[in-house]
Amino acid sequence: MNIWLVMIIGGLITFGMRFSLIYLFGRLEIPETMRKALHYVPPAVLSAIIIPELLIRDGVLDVSLGNTRLLAGIVAIITAWFSRSTLLTILVGMAALFVLQWLG
Repeated sequence: MNIWLVMIIGGLITFGMRFSLIYLFGRLEIPETMRKALHYVPPAVLSAIIIPELLIRDGVLDVSLGNTRLLAGIVAIITAWFSRSTLLTILVGMAALFVLQWLG
């Protein structure tokens, strides 16, 4: 019973926080500098998640050709650059990782 209670309360808190921000942003006038700053938050967060996964193996920086994640990431970056398609980038990156791990 305690698990369900924690899950429900956690869900309500999460919903309340997100809804309050959506509600406030609809009512308040956001300064232009804040809008520009918020525009860069998603790429910064995504980079902070992805870069360590590509470059760090077993706690050590690995930029060698043996790093299959880095090679697949490079393939995905090239795909994203030319296609501008998120779905295609994910599929090509995953396929490249699978093939590189299968070969190695």
